Amino acid sequence: MTTSRAFCPRCGDPIDRESAAAAEGEEGDGPAICEDCYFEEFEFVEAPERIDVSVCAQCGAVHRGRRWVDVDADDYTDVAIEEVSEAVAVHVDVREFAWQVEPEQVDENTIRMHSYFTGVARGRPVEEERSILVRIARQTCTRCGRIAGDYYASTVQIRAEDRTPTSEEVERAREIAERTVAEMEATGDRNAFVTEFTETDDGADIKVSTNKIGKKISNKMIEEFGGSVNDAETLVTEDEDGNEVYRVTFAVRLPPYRPGEVIDLADDEGGPVLVRSARGNLKGVRVTTGERYEAGYEEGDSPDARRLGAIEDAQETTVVTVEDENAVQVLDPETFQAETVARPDYFDPDAETVPVLKSRAGLHVLPDHDPASDEGEDEPYDPYADRQN
Repeated sequence: MTTSRAFCPRCGDPIDRESAAAAEGEEGDGPAICEDCYFEEFEFVEAPERIDVSVCAQCGAVHRGRRWVDVDADDYTDVAIEEVSEAVAVHVDVREFAWQVEPEQVDENTIRMHSYFTGVARGRPVEEERSILVRIARQTCTRCGRIAGDYYASTVQIRAEDRTPTSEEVERAREIAERTVAEMEATGDRNAFVTEFTETDDGADIKVSTNKIGKKISNKMIEEFGGSVNDAETLVTEDEDGNEVYRVTFAVRLPPYRPGEVIDLADDEGGPVLVRSARGNLKGVRVTTGERYEAGYEEGDSPDARRLGAIEDAQETTVVTVEDENAVQVLDPETFQAETVARPDYFDPDAETVPVLKSRAGLHVLPDHDPASDEGEDEPYDPYADRQN
């Protein structure tokens, strides 16, 4: 029995045809060569002797190609390891590849990566050691440069009709702005940031980095509190390509009445209303009967009314007696005289004390919980019960 043999095209030594066929499958192109010739030119890994890395000194982002990239690194050693892994190329025939690295901190900006590579090629174990120098250059990324320069593209103005926004509304605007930026950052948008949040005598001004963020913050405020928003553009400059650059001001105007306020509607004999929501149109509950109230389409979120007070102005007082299904006697919290007042549906006949509001419209019992929850389990009253997360 004879063995069919092939010959190495480089040195002429005979090679087993089965080995040659297997080698051709590994190499892909061209005729098979013997193992000596193969490993004579075999390059296990390709790696540069030195890698220069630009890192933002403020946020730690790494400059790659033409953009800055946020990396999840605890220190510059982690950055160096990641850059080396990106720069190292392994021979296509290598199987079971493994890499160990021992970083050496040469100085504050230089790390020497002692790297040890192992693998298997053509059934033969291969290994190699490399020393790769990584130089760290501290710079400032585009985002941090803009932040340092107080850059902004749009301003969101938080105002309210015929009143000043409450501290809760202003704080909520801050939360919405921060959450919006965090959500956009989570999607990889490095241009998202709040430049400045300023509380003013008539509300708050929020300067943000893009018009998109300004629009999102404005829309979320309206979705939550009701009201309206208008925008206006101002030409500020031209970019390097000659395109006009505009700044946009989003003027958010919150409704005149906020959840938790008690108002007396003009030309309405149904009794004062405790406002629950002003989104879309004003909604509330009558403090004389407990019935639901909703303003008509034409009145929207600002029906003609006067303010009587707010739920935080209520005072706890003693229930004297329940007269009937429509009336209850309570002590006037100022004169301590027994007064007969309207008994709303949300009044608890077993209660010993109730919150009452005394105003120009008289004395009224207020709920100590959200009346809407009477259909289910009672919960503490939240003036912003309709608020979205």
